[in-house]
Order: sequence, then C-alpha cells, then structure tokens
Amino acid sequence: MKDISIYFKPVSPEIPSSLGELHSSIIIHDAAGFPEIEKKGIALIYVPEYRNSTIDTGNNEEFREQLYQLATGDNWNFSIYDLGTIEPGEKVEDTHFALGQVVSELLKIDVLPIVIGGGQDLTMSLYKGFESQEQMINICSIDSSLDIGDPNAPISADGFISHLLMQRPCYLFNYTTIGVQRPFTAKKDLDLFDKLYFDVCRLGEVNDDFKVAEPYLRNSDLLSIDFSSIHSHNDNKYENTNGLNPLQICQMAKYAGISDKMSCVGIFDVLPSQNSASSNLLAQIIWYFIDGYSMRMGDFPIGSKKTYKKFYVHLDDFEDDLVFYKSDKSNRWWLEVRYNAESGSKYDRHKMVPCTKDDYENALKNHIPDLWWKTLKKIS
Repeated sequence: MKDISIYFKPVSPEIPSSLGELHSSIIIHDAAGFPEIEKKGIALIYVPEYRNSTIDTGNNEEFREQLYQLATGDNWNFSIYDLGTIEPGEKVEDTHFALGQVVSELLKIDVLPIVIGGGQDLTMSLYKGFESQEQMINICSIDSSLDIGDPNAPISADGFISHLLMQRPCYLFNYTTIGVQRPFTAKKDLDLFDKLYFDVCRLGEVNDDFKVAEPYLRNSDLLSIDFSSIHSHNDNKYENTNGLNPLQICQMAKYAGISDKMSCVGIFDVLPSQNSASSNLLAQIIWYFIDGYSMRMGDFPIGSKKTYKKFYVHLDDFEDDLVFYKSDKSNRWWLEVRYNAESGSKYDRHKMVPCTKDDYENALKNHIPDLWWKTLKKIS
C-alpha cells in the first residue's frame, strides 16, 4: 500500500480527548501520528471541498464529536479509523486527485472509505478510486434530483453524472438514484436515465415502503448521499421541505452497510455552518452504516450461492424460465440474468440481480421485474 498520510491533516485537537464508548474504539489520526492501517475495516475521511458547489467554503468537525459520543454496536470486531481531513488543494483538481488516490489504496486492502463533506461532485473521485480494479461497478445515489449536467460544462455538485459517462475506459455499469422528487427533475433527464436503462426510485415509492430501496443498495458498489436531499432536519439552513426523513435515511444507511457488495460511501453537500441537530443526524447515518457493516453475511458476490434455494418460474410466451435464488444465510433473493458468454466475463458480477420475494411472486403471475429487463439490455 502506498503512503497516503501525505494527504491528511490530523483530527482537530479541539475535540475532547475522551467522549464515549465509540471514541475509545476508533483509531484516530491525531498529534501522535497517522495510524497503521491493516486489512479489513472502515476509514472515515473528511473533505471540506466546496468550490464546485453553491455552498460557502468552511470547516465543521462537530459531526465527529457527535459520532464519538455514541455507543459501539454488537459484534463490531473490526478496525474503525478516522484518518483526519483532506484539505482542499490549490486547485479543485488537486483535491479530486488526492481523494481518488486515497480511495484506491484503501480499496486494495479491503478498507471501506466513508467520505464526509464537500460537494457531491466528489463522487467522481470515489469512482476514480475504483478504476485500478478494472471492473464494472454500480453507483447508487440518494438524492432529490438527477445530477446529470452538461458534459461540455465544468463538473459541478449538481452536474457530474455526464462526466462519469464520458470516462474512457468507462467502468460504470449501472446508476440508481433513490428519493427523486419530480419537481426537481427535468423530463429530459428522466428520459436519458430510461434510455441508458438506469434506475430511478421516486420519493413516493420510498414513502410507501422504504424497503423498496434495499435491492438497489444491495446491487451497488458505491453510494453517494446528498445530505441536502433530506428534509430540513431541524436546521433552517437546509431548504428541502419535503425530502427523505431521518428514519428513512438511517434505515437506508443500514441496508447499504449490510450489502456485501458496497465498498465505498460518500455523504456530500454537508453545510459547514450546519447546527448540532444536523451534525447529530450525520453521525447517526454513519453509525447505522457501520452497524450494518457488522452484520454482513458473506452473500453474493462475496460468498458462494451453491447452497441457495433455486426456483424456476415459467412465463407465457417466454422461451427460458426465470431463475430465482434465495440465500440460506440471509433469506434475501436474487434473480439470475443469463447472457451470451461471448459478451465477456466483465459482466459476471452483474448477472445476479438483487430482488425481493415480491418479485418472485409477481413472476409467478407472469410479470417480469424491471431490474431483470434493464440488466439484460445492458449485458446484451
């Protein structure tokens, strides 16, 4: 592993030295020096880079103090690091480069980065961190809008997906946005997502049943959360009066943590001037993700599916049966997408699509899940 300590400033010494149970369990980059990072675990990284967003620049580490005061969960038998702060470079591109290098090195040793702060354009840096793995990945965003933007315009916090699509080679297989609010989303952007067979999960669907988000999160390698998409959360500095509520976002964080596929998380558009209530919510989102991480069960794609229960569903006017799998470890469901082997092995990680028991029961009624269709279209 390359030396990444050069990119970091220690955690502020103004944070009290003894706060609570979790504080004593985190390996912190402080005045004593940068920690020795071992394989497996979670690393917290603060990046207050806002120059590509409309947010005023600033630094607010109160979320750390709020997080350190929390209790540890059951079976948290892995290392948690707080690597400190990556301060903005001379140019925005310098910050993007530094963060991409850090994420890449951590992924190589199976340490999951949780990046906090900065504009959501930093999602591009997290994506860059995956490039060294040379495998197709899925990105999931929790956001009230689709941040597509113009590929010919400079990258911005609310316009970066088009820049992801322009990368060559491009390792993006699928992009999902959860919590989309129609008043904030142009029809042309929805049409583009549809054309690319990307996924949109609207706020209304989440409000009907937040469990609808679980398969999307289980299917993703990288999660990018727009903190401002959560409804005002007792802080009048945030203007979304109708977004996801704190209970929903914390449950989604836990789903993301449980997913064996999820390898990196970013929580962006965090206002440096936010109040204590918002910092507390941010700390709880991180806590619930870590708690979910402690509950991972080694399901697909980490473990073998040999012991899974296998279900065949015959559909009218359809040549091949649909093949569903149910995990004997977690009782979660997957749907297999069969494709021509000539397409190459680069799609092997994506042929098992997370789904729910409802998808299986709907297939029995001759309804094919959208996720299956979209995956097949992208593979073929």
